[in-house]
Amino acid sequence: MNLLKASGAFAVGLAMTVSASSSVTNGATEIAIKDRANSNASVAARGRFIALAWSASTNEGVTDIFFTASRDGGRAFATPTRVNDVPGEARVSGEQPPRIALVPSAGRDPSIVVAWTAKGSTGTRLLSARSNDGGRSFSSAAPVVGTDASGNRGWESVAASQDGAVVALWLDHREASTSTSGAPMNHAQHQHDAASRNPTDSVARAQLSKLFFARLGEPGSAHAVTGGVCYCCKTALATDGDGVIYATWRHVYEGNIRDIAFSRSSDAGRTFTPPVRVSQDDWVINGCPENGPALAVDTNHRIHVVWPTLVPGSTSATEPTLGLFYAMSEDGRHFTARQRIPTDGVARHPQIAAGPRGDVIVVWDEQSNGTRRIALARGIVNRDGTASFVPQPIGDAAAAAYPIVASVEDGAIVAWTSGSMGQTVIRAQRLAN
Repeated sequence: MNLLKASGAFAVGLAMTVSASSSVTNGATEIAIKDRANSNASVAARGRFIALAWSASTNEGVTDIFFTASRDGGRAFATPTRVNDVPGEARVSGEQPPRIALVPSAGRDPSIVVAWTAKGSTGTRLLSARSNDGGRSFSSAAPVVGTDASGNRGWESVAASQDGAVVALWLDHREASTSTSGAPMNHAQHQHDAASRNPTDSVARAQLSKLFFARLGEPGSAHAVTGGVCYCCKTALATDGDGVIYATWRHVYEGNIRDIAFSRSSDAGRTFTPPVRVSQDDWVINGCPENGPALAVDTNHRIHVVWPTLVPGSTSATEPTLGLFYAMSEDGRHFTARQRIPTDGVARHPQIAAGPRGDVIVVWDEQSNGTRRIALARGIVNRDGTASFVPQPIGDAAAAAYPIVASVEDGAIVAWTSGSMGQTVIRAQRLAN
């Protein structure tokens, strides 16, 4: 198998060129499909095996999903494989990238399931494909159970459950799939629809937006967990060794408040606990902020959530800004008081991974003085549930956004989108323990 190492080597395969270079700042490996804009990455890891999926778009707007794997903790990556079998069908974004679940396979690489949003005749649908050979090839795409319906859906997350099944969570708009004119309602229309309505109308309208769950490949398993979701913010899903499924999302509360909610299931996703409000931030906004939460569950079953929300300016003369917050729960019913993570600019798009020593790693992008960059902090969780966060340098000087992170056996892997519009690449960097 061709491998891409941080040594300036080039690999060619499947009519594409992928480059990797150690000349990138901080030793990051560059992954890119030649002559395409590479973005919207997602990552999953198990042991030393790392799975990375992303989208690559032509100048004409043809978007495909690609995959690459590393078997040595991120030191080298294989030549990418295109996941979708129908060229150009993907419809993804930074808040709804292709998602990955890794299913353990005894004595060999885990099976890989990639799910993504695709164009449909009456809106969008979710597709998935599976690889049982370490990402060298993928099955034909199949609709995620319960998503082949009218209207738009997406902002999905996936995970492998303890019994080897792959579970999915997504936002679904089938009940609000037509406007008053009868025409399909698109994402932008929904996002800004609330601007012309009062808060009461906005809350009522949000009830038509549902949080859905399903077990892939199991007909009849799809069902709505709740209504009233903020429709353009990513969801987050996790599982643990006891078979518990954890979910978090941005919810629309009375008064058009858009705060983070959490639920879990102890019966393989058939039922979920009533949503718990992670933090009463009281962020009122007429429209979706497109900034959802991130979730990690550690080996002690502690639940870690990070999210952005609006906070006042540092002085009475400065504008409100987005701050980044963390909370933890040991029982899924009560969360610690929110704790602000130090940032240097407007913080967006956080992701979190649980480390092997009870620590957490949080990455996000932030904008300051006209520059958008990525940031990282390691957090050590204290006995009282708070965390001590220490910022660490990461990334490069180029425009960078939408970082992702996963823990591996001997450290962590961080990746992000870097470069100018239309010429972006994915950069991945190892972090030592």
